[in-house]
Amino acid sequence: MKRHIASTALSLILALPAAAQDSIDAGTVLATVGETEITLGHVIAMLTVLPPEYQGLPDNVLFDGLLEQLVQQEVLAAVAEQDIGLTERLGLENERRAFLAATLIERVGNTPIAAADLQAAYDAQFGSVGPITEYNASHILLDTEDDAQAVIAALAEGADFAELARERSTGPSGPNGGALGWFTAGMMVPTFEQAVFSLSVGEVSAPVETQFGWHVILLNETRDQAPPAIEDVRAELEDGLRRARVEATMQELTAAAEITRSAIEIDPAVIRDLDLLAE
Repeated sequence: MKRHIASTALSLILALPAAAQDSIDAGTVLATVGETEITLGHVIAMLTVLPPEYQGLPDNVLFDGLLEQLVQQEVLAAVAEQDIGLTERLGLENERRAFLAATLIERVGNTPIAAADLQAAYDAQFGSVGPITEYNASHILLDTEDDAQAVIAALAEGADFAELARERSTGPSGPNGGALGWFTAGMMVPTFEQAVFSLSVGEVSAPVETQFGWHVILLNETRDQAPPAIEDVRAELEDGLRRARVEATMQELTAAAEITRSAIEIDPAVIRDLDLLAE
């Protein structure tokens, strides 16, 4: 019988004349379980929290399925409520508290960000940032300083850097001619970076020691990277502003609330004592 409720309700709604359909609202009753009414609003509210993969199902499938689920849930809840224990009652209180708190957080966080606030956040983060220098370098990694000196001597005699890297480098970039690609300060180990920063384009370094071995470095090119445009970081900035707004609201409301914390000393391990919930 229950599985026919949804399709029957939908048929009745579709069969109503146009004037009657205009009166349909969130309070329109679709089913009654005992004395509890299941309304169109309940169905719509359940739809809003469905995972995205279910949102695209046909409307008739969603309508029937959600209404049937609500009816079944109410049948089960009515029976469960007759013999609800302390654990379940406290769980319901926690669920209600969490739901309402999440609702307020979402409402606060989803308030539109003013253009002036977005610009201020951008200026604070990027306004004083000048162009960032990027470096493109290649290196040959060797086991000893003598090996590094031998590579430098070969380069001085006209050997090709990439060929030497493929032949002699012990690092993973060797097969690629020692190319490291583009990087900025902070991306390489300090000793390696310092050597790169001291080079002119086209210059080869003296042997440089790091924890990986001995390096011979060639600086291929440098370029200046401008700070990102505001549109490129809009999503990041808005997320930060929303988090800050939620945090400020939480602090403000907590400060204004009348909160009294018990002075009772309790062993934290007591939270694992499930016997305290036994009735």
